Amino acid sequence: MSLVVVGDGLLDVDVDGESSRLCPEAPAPVVDVRGETTRAGGAGLAAVLARRAGIPVRLVSAVSADADGDRLRAALSDVDTVLGRAERTPVKSRVLVQGQVVLRLDRGCDGAAPLVADDMLDAVAGAGAVLVSDYGRGLAADPRLRALLADLARRVPVVWDPHPRGPEPVPGCALVTPNADEARAATGEPAPRAAGLLRERWAAGAVAVTTGSRGAVLDSGEGPVPVTAPAITAGDTCGAGDRFAVAAAAALLRGDGVDEAVRAAVDAATRFVAAGAASGDRAEAAGTAEAVVAAVRARGGTVVATGGCFDLVHAGHVRTLATARAMGDCLVVCLNSDASVRRLKGPSRPLVPERDRAELLRALDAVDAVVVFDEDDPRAALAALRPDIWVKGGDYSPADLAETELITGWGGRVVTTPLLPDRSTTRLAEALAATGHGS
Repeated sequence: MSLVVVGDGLLDVDVDGESSRLCPEAPAPVVDVRGETTRAGGAGLAAVLARRAGIPVRLVSAVSADADGDRLRAALSDVDTVLGRAERTPVKSRVLVQGQVVLRLDRGCDGAAPLVADDMLDAVAGAGAVLVSDYGRGLAADPRLRALLADLARRVPVVWDPHPRGPEPVPGCALVTPNADEARAATGEPAPRAAGLLRERWAAGAVAVTTGSRGAVLDSGEGPVPVTAPAITAGDTCGAGDRFAVAAAAALLRGDGVDEAVRAAVDAATRFVAAGAASGDRAEAAGTAEAVVAAVRARGGTVVATGGCFDLVHAGHVRTLATARAMGDCLVVCLNSDASVRRLKGPSRPLVPERDRAELLRALDAVDAVVVFDEDDPRAALAALRPDIWVKGGDYSPADLAETELITGWGGRVVTTPLLPDRSTTRLAEALAATGHGS
């Protein structure tokens, strides 16, 4: 049985650039564009995230027959889709300077609501669980779709991710996931009080109000319960709500209780943001790692992880990675981001940027997946991966590692491997500098 994501498809565009001057005509920044990336947004992003996490998923949405629609279809090429016809495809374009959003341009957001065709309803009817990803463009308000969802909610888990401009969830949803601003706008109350009020208003089994970096507040009929998130250094949060809803729906699909589903959703969303959220290559890498780990666990295998900066990969690194991979059935490398390396090693490091370091590691036979983290230690990434074995080089003692208590807490082991003498990144960097090739 698969998860069906039904809702409004969007096209998201990120325009990346640099800015060092103001426009002479007005006090506005001039952005020198360095690149542009396009991805599925809205319900499309939710479906892509589900696929990357190894969840069997089908997307039911609507796309226009124009250039924007063609780009959205291309972004969904790896997802099983049933797509109706929309008058226009909403496009949200963000302009980012050094990773910070300075402007967003929206177009195509005023088209008529799409009509829900019979094949779309048939796809929803066969779901093992449903995620309604409503972005306020009208699909979730279709009367026939709403009648079907209300009927399905009596038999399979329905998770509803609402939107302020969209309709209320149908009665009987297993879980509804508004964010704190949406919940306050709907009730005038903070998250703990709002969760209970909305659960009663919507006749839902549970409401989880997401509260950003703090996690979520869950009310399943016995009062509000905080579900806290691991502390991370977060930048872009684009798509975090989608990742939360996908993880919750997937947990309910596999038979977990709502408490377990919300805990899994908080962990998944936290890791997603730590990995760079929807705008970063790290998000895709995190999704790949989740899929690798899930596949190994499904067949009863052993998950191994290791971590470090891996700046100027040398023979010692390669030997450690090969040794670690031999201990289990997959190896996930937790890689320090550029910002993390600078804090740990100084302003002149890393010598190789994180994207290149990750690509090099993925090319090694011993490595199954790479996850980039921004913190000074990998505990947040490890909390999501929960490896059976954590491997470090022999220059570390398990007793001195900040992550040892976390790993042993779920029954994992911390193992150190012998170092290869006279091999280190620092030694290589010094040798390069001495020969004049380090600049």
